[in-house]
Amino acid sequence: MIAQIGIAIFGVIAVWLSQAASEHQRRYACLFGMASQPFWFWSAYSAEQWGIFALCILYAASWLRGFHHHWMKKGRGQ
Repeated sequence: MIAQIGIAIFGVIAVWLSQAASEHQRRYACLFGMASQPFWFWSAYSAEQWGIFALCILYAASWLRGFHHHWMKKGRGQ
């Protein structure tokens, strides 16, 4: 139940922000996406859904790519 709430809150906010017209708002999508990942991993692991677990790894890598692009690159976000 807690995993589902975390997925719903953080996941939906991440997707919503990823579609924002504003670059400033879009850059926050990866933060919420990364916040949803522990809930996804826990849900997939506890249900023994190994295919979904593998997808979680790919989604986490994608959110990390966004984090690197929007927050870690020099000159970004300042």
